[in-house]
Amino acid sequence: MKLLDKYILKKFLTTFVFVVLILIAVICVIDFVEKNDDFIQNNLSVSTILFDYYINLIPFYVNLLSPITVFIATVFVTAKLASHTEIVAILSSGVSFKRMLVPYVIGSALIGIFTFFFSSYVIPNANKTRVAFEIKYVKNPYTYEGRNVHFRIGPETYAYLESYNNHANVGYRFTLETIKKQELVRKLSSESIRWDSTKQKWHMDSYTLRIFNGDKETVTQGGAIDTTLNLLPKDFASTYRLKETLTNAELNKLIDEKILRGATDVEMYMTEKYERMSYPFAITVLTIIGVILSSRKVRGGVGLQIALGFILAFIFIIFVMMSRSLASVGGIPPQVAASVPLVVFSIIGVVLYRTVPR
Repeated sequence: MKLLDKYILKKFLTTFVFVVLILIAVICVIDFVEKNDDFIQNNLSVSTILFDYYINLIPFYVNLLSPITVFIATVFVTAKLASHTEIVAILSSGVSFKRMLVPYVIGSALIGIFTFFFSSYVIPNANKTRVAFEIKYVKNPYTYEGRNVHFRIGPETYAYLESYNNHANVGYRFTLETIKKQELVRKLSSESIRWDSTKQKWHMDSYTLRIFNGDKETVTQGGAIDTTLNLLPKDFASTYRLKETLTNAELNKLIDEKILRGATDVEMYMTEKYERMSYPFAITVLTIIGVILSSRKVRGGVGLQIALGFILAFIFIIFVMMSRSLASVGGIPPQVAASVPLVVFSIIGVVLYRTVPR
């Protein structure tokens, strides 16, 4: 790296850290004001609030706001260089605009790698503690409200529950069906099924078993029985911010399970998976756009350029939210939803790059 690269890279990274600290401080203050009543109501100590909640909240917001913070940092640094006529001097010395982008790309790549690693492994583990804290002290007690739910728990096995009480871990009007070649060959029914935490099995007080062999039906009735199913109480537990608590390996495993069971919310988790993959590239694209927008020296200082940076950064976040919503309802494939903001802003970047004086 040349001296110029080190100079720009240092300014870029230090400004990024400064912007992150400022935004996180503001967010934490707003969050504390919003949740202070819950903290007081539950008589929580300062150490509990700090180490169980805010220490784990900060990495989450650092990752979430990384596109905004890196964009703002880029605009601020480049606009300051432009206002001091440093960019004019750099270009006049024979350095091309493309070559001047190198330290920015290196810095954004470092931030992108950091973001991907943390969002895939570190932040999900921190979120496990944070989300558990919110569920216990901030959110209302969760009650499973699903009715007439179906699960595919095996290649040919389907479970049905009319309702489920997640506080008592009891399911009502339970059936377990085996279907082969589109024909029902076995059906196990019970008025209720209860999870035995000691045996780690499901318990039925009585059951009716029907076996179908062509036109012949065999009916067997029995008393108490324990059984193991590819179905657990956690499948009826709260999914509040669940995707944020899963590492990449856990997320892939959950997606495979939901696809097997024919779940209707699998797109939400697939979108999360692809968003994690696209974030590092989005950071680089936004960095390049930030340099292009703020590389000109303008009258009136850098205020207008910084304001424009804020606007474009928030437009990017709006694109991400809209794409995520469309993917969650099945409007567009998750892969497309994760790539739409990146593609749109890449096109914007190419158009803007053509307007840069060299």
